[in-house]
Amino acid sequence: MAWNGRPIAVVVVACLYLLVGVAGLIGHFPELLARHPDAFAIEATEALALLAGLFLLRGANWARWLALAWMTFHVILSIWHPMRELAIHAVFLVLIAWALLRRDSARYFERPNAPA
Repeated sequence: MAWNGRPIAVVVVACLYLLVGVAGLIGHFPELLARHPDAFAIEATEALALLAGLFLLRGANWARWLALAWMTFHVILSIWHPMRELAIHAVFLVLIAWALLRRDSARYFERPNAPA
C-alpha cells in the first residue's frame, strides 16, 4: 500500500525520525545553552534524525542508509547501558531495516526522479 506514492512503511519510519529529531533538538537545547560537554554532539545527532526523516519522504536513497546508520549508532551506544535499552534499540533497528529494505521501499528509493 502507498501513501502519495510512498510506501506506508517509509512514511511511518520518516515520521518517527522527524518526531525524534524535533523532540530531541528541543529537549536537548537547554543542555546546549548550559554548555554541557556532549550537547553539541547530541544536537548534531538529533539533526541527523530530522534530516533523515525529511529526505526519506523525498525518496533520497542515501537517507534510508543514514536512518539505518543512525539507529545502528544508537544500538552501539546502548551496549554500555542497561540490557533492556540495548534490546529496545536492537528491535527498533530490525523493524526500521525491515521497513526501509522491503521490495516496495527499495523501488521507491530507486525512482529515477528521486533527489540525489
